[in-house]
Amino acid sequence: MPHDSTGLIHHSDGCPRCWWAGLDPVYVAYHDTEWGVPEHDGRALYEKLILDGFQAGLSWITILRRREGFRRAFAGFDPEAIARFTQADVERLMQDTGIIRNRAKIVGTIAGARAFLAIEERGPGFSRFLWDFVEGQPIQGRATDRAGIATETEISRAISRALKSEGFSFCGPTIVHAFMQAVGMVNDHLAGCHRHAPCAAMGAGR
Repeated sequence: MPHDSTGLIHHSDGCPRCWWAGLDPVYVAYHDTEWGVPEHDGRALYEKLILDGFQAGLSWITILRRREGFRRAFAGFDPEAIARFTQADVERLMQDTGIIRNRAKIVGTIAGARAFLAIEERGPGFSRFLWDFVEGQPIQGRATDRAGIATETEISRAISRALKSEGFSFCGPTIVHAFMQAVGMVNDHLAGCHRHAPCAAMGAGR
């Protein structure tokens, strides 16, 4: 189903959606229920940041289809459990066909868990650490076409620098901006998308 000149896809259910959702049911469900919804749970934010890091060089649908495999392999993305992973765990994960077997990203996930715990311990926590960059409120994008959607911003560059200084890896400005879009720190649904207004309302409710 082709998208129109703005980048909206008009599905048979009558709901216009952002172009990237395509027709894959997994992708459409993700677009309609998760992407752009403000997320404030620290552990969930950690999981999404790690998965976005694994996406580097790949398509998001590749990661999305393996998400349950990642959750099994990484102890449900429990940072306390992952922080205790050893070299033996790294070797185990390198043999796990349910995930993307990239040694640097696996090692980075463990380092990220330890960084997460350090941020949590000193307070006020990982969620606040991230959301303070947008003063606790989602940035409301109002792009009417895909050309108006940024791939990185000054805020994503600042968050990237902060995360790297804490010990996270695979968190460049483009990855961080994609993460911000996904967890609702910025509402980048196209203005004509049926999810733009609901996500905006959720952001205004805090």
